[in-house]
Amino acid sequence: MGLRGMKFKTDYLLFNTPSKFQLLNITPLVEKTLKESGIKEGLCLVNSMHISSSIFINDDEVGLHRDFQKWLEKLAPHEPIGQYSHNDTGEENADAHLKRQIMGREVVIAVTSGKLDFGPWEQIFYGEFDGMRNKRVLVKIIGE
Repeated sequence: MGLRGMKFKTDYLLFNTPSKFQLLNITPLVEKTLKESGIKEGLCLVNSMHISSSIFINDDEVGLHRDFQKWLEKLAPHEPIGQYSHNDTGEENADAHLKRQIMGREVVIAVTSGKLDFGPWEQIFYGEFDGMRNKRVLVKIIGE
């Protein structure tokens, strides 16, 4: 219990993708945290805690996911590595930072009657743009 009857629930989702680019539907994981919280009315924040990955809401359709990958690679191609000043530091992930900026850091979803209040086809995705290492996603639910 928090201020004036408000409840708070914090969870951390951990990811280590087998490839540098991957889109994961994390809606069931967020719904599990919401159910555990007991919160019926409020807000749910989901945010990537890494500067080379993203959280966004869209349709869970494989063709669209391939389109995202192609589109992002056109906007911020991984190679040539030398095209980015950030990579002068010894990193090779400048493109991942740019892809994250395009796809966003977090989403906020209304909680109504104990459920995520989505529009048709909406799902929550974790977008990984520099994978194969440990990353965290914060889920913070506030309400009553």
